Amino acid sequence: MNRKLFYLVTVLLVFNSCQKLKEDFPTEISLNQSWAFKAVDEKNWNPAEVPGNVFTDLLKLDKIPDPFVGTNEDSVQWVSKKDWEYKSVFKVTQNTLDKSHIEMTFEGLDTYAMVYLNNNLILTSSNAFRTYIIDVKEQLKTNNVLRVVFQNTADIEAEKQHKNPYQLPEGVRIYTRKAQFQYGWDWGPKLNSTGIWKNVLLKSWNDLKLEDVFIKQEVLNPSLAQLTAELTIQSDADKNISVFGLIDKQETSYALQLQKGTHIYKIPIEIRNPELWWTHNLGTQKLYQFQFKLIENGLVKDSKKVKKGLRTIKLVRKKDAIGESFVFHLNGKPVFMKGANYIPQNSFQNRVTNEHYENLLGDAVSANMNMLRVWGGGIYENDIFYELCDEKGILVWQDFMFACAMYPGDKNFLSEVKQEAIDQVKRLRNYSSIALWCGNNENAEGWDRWGWKDGRTDKEKQEIWNDYQQVFNEILPQTVTQLSDATSYWESSPKYGRGNPKHQFEGDAHDWWVWHDAYPFEHFEENVPRFMSEFGFQSLPSYQTINYINQENEVRLNTEAMKSHQKHIRGTQLIQEYMARDYTIPTSDKDYVYVSQLLQAKGIVMGIEAQRRAMPNTMGSLFWQLNDCWPAVSWSSIDYFGNWKALHYKAKKAFENVLISYKETKTNIVTYIINDTFEELSGNLNMKIIDFYGNEVWSNSRNSIVAANASEQVFSIPDADIDRANHVYITTFNGHQSLHFFKSPKDLNLPKGEIEKEIQKTENGFSIVLKSTVLQKDVFLFSSNQGHFSDNFFDLLPNEPMTIEFNTNAQNLENFEIKSLNQFR
Repeated sequence: MNRKLFYLVTVLLVFNSCQKLKEDFPTEISLNQSWAFKAVDEKNWNPAEVPGNVFTDLLKLDKIPDPFVGTNEDSVQWVSKKDWEYKSVFKVTQNTLDKSHIEMTFEGLDTYAMVYLNNNLILTSSNAFRTYIIDVKEQLKTNNVLRVVFQNTADIEAEKQHKNPYQLPEGVRIYTRKAQFQYGWDWGPKLNSTGIWKNVLLKSWNDLKLEDVFIKQEVLNPSLAQLTAELTIQSDADKNISVFGLIDKQETSYALQLQKGTHIYKIPIEIRNPELWWTHNLGTQKLYQFQFKLIENGLVKDSKKVKKGLRTIKLVRKKDAIGESFVFHLNGKPVFMKGANYIPQNSFQNRVTNEHYENLLGDAVSANMNMLRVWGGGIYENDIFYELCDEKGILVWQDFMFACAMYPGDKNFLSEVKQEAIDQVKRLRNYSSIALWCGNNENAEGWDRWGWKDGRTDKEKQEIWNDYQQVFNEILPQTVTQLSDATSYWESSPKYGRGNPKHQFEGDAHDWWVWHDAYPFEHFEENVPRFMSEFGFQSLPSYQTINYINQENEVRLNTEAMKSHQKHIRGTQLIQEYMARDYTIPTSDKDYVYVSQLLQAKGIVMGIEAQRRAMPNTMGSLFWQLNDCWPAVSWSSIDYFGNWKALHYKAKKAFENVLISYKETKTNIVTYIINDTFEELSGNLNMKIIDFYGNEVWSNSRNSIVAANASEQVFSIPDADIDRANHVYITTFNGHQSLHFFKSPKDLNLPKGEIEKEIQKTENGFSIVLKSTVLQKDVFLFSSNQGHFSDNFFDLLPNEPMTIEFNTNAQNLENFEIKSLNQFR
């Protein structure tokens, strides 16, 4: 492709004059309306939704039960085994037909499909992650019939597996480029969907089209941003045009000489004293607006807008005394990454609304998260996800969609992977939030230590590994390098699995000794890697979610429905086993739900704090997982219906920019202050030990200085004389407070005592003032009203009132409950 810019002139202009010009824009028509569907072996057509899938279409017609309820998942498996057909009848105007170019765009077909326009085969698709654009100028008429025939994945996968000279791990899903979690995971159902899962568009234009705008950073410092706007323009002939540009309020004009065909034209841009984009915990999220219009002979031929924050983000890996660093530098500064792993919000993507994105990402910000990892077994998210991450100041670790398997290396598969990568990298490269492209999730670790090599010949092992290398060390990194804005690439998460000695000292780590291997939570404090990109523990979801699963009004756990929504084979056993170590096991199901969430939060917060204490050697803590794709028992901190579990409330505190944390040694209790800000902190460090009735038995105070962007030990006390079962250690510094209990919850002598409450109606819900004469451990508030408590699962200190806001639209506070661990003594 010829990328030469023939000549360029930049002059000031009055942009409004451009606005008054006549327009000959390309037109875009949505073809999402008026669809019908049926099984290929049936005759009757039924209404369908696009974007959508066959499961939700059948559900609307009451032809299947809700797969998210009870044990219904099992009874809908037949859906994935059939072939399905979608049809739309639509009209186009003569004005559209008269255009020189007409293209039909399918943004997402899931997955093996043959597309017919007026009985002409125009497309055969085999990748749910690709965008397909087809020239339909010759096939289009005034009245049109569009048909999409989907073949079930199982038949094609069986054929591909038969042709492969050896069986690949893990199962046949690896042959199909679609969301891998649809085949079932240890937190999600097996609901292998089919359908037109993204938009269908009809685009038409005459002789000129602006296909893409990429704002590439060349130089960025506090005084100057040097950018290049790469405009991809398709033209029917050699011609001269003007490009009018608007960068925020800066108006410019450029003269271009176009060549026939599709070419990239580079336009330099300078911004003096640029305002940098930061994560929400470190600064503002300035997004510059760029607009370009193509002008020919007084006509505006095309126009595109791009928002982009100016920032540098780089994964820095340098050899050091203990191994190799793994730290993200944002605008040249090392930043500790705090957050979680993100999975698709629903097994059926068409159910996910913009409001769902807004709420979930808002919840991530509320919990002080500055990074989310988009996990490689799901989907490349919709644009709205990245737009909101840009606006809210959340960085994105973006996996390519490969997870927990070894993939084929035949010519067709590699070709599909390459085009998929091109489509997705080009689509996402303008987003400031994209911090990293990662090749896959756990493929390298699986190959090294999950037994995938067992029984294979040396030749077979070498061929499988060569195929891996082609995808993850050639195609994907080359695509990122060639098409992105100097975005870092990481081969596999983790590169070194937990059987490799480098696991703790190089790269990122997935620590599943806790949970899968039943190691105690204290293991998190002993095994601190350079960057923790996965660690987790399950809990039960909210009462609301459990009742939805059971379709009952009473919380019951020992039901077939609940068993079917626990996808880890040992999940229920492990929760019980861990609970017995640290808590008194409740006898009621409702209390068991409550304590299971405390258990999850206890373990994960222990890990978060250990990882933050270890900075700068450790520079990231992303727990598994943020959200759910269906109502379930899982590792999430927010359940399917958006309810915060104890983990999300406690992670919010553990992820604050300034954290007071404690580490017990054999003889001492060491107090740390972690400071994620870029400013030195100075203030009074106040410490005291009290009993559970509020009586002070020891106190101390001193001025402390904590360096910027650092973790520092600020105090240490011997623990030999502490009555560990009856006291709590409290530290405050610059408005931040932290409590440390010296024993597991079940071994604390928590006193009996009532929690007094005063409730007042407010404009946004209710204000609840709580008070107790004794310390109340892990106070839990519940109401059957839909709403959100400003805090929950918190410790209430003796004789210190606490005010909690409950945001809800309800006029009455219904079924309000308060409980604490004290009641289990």
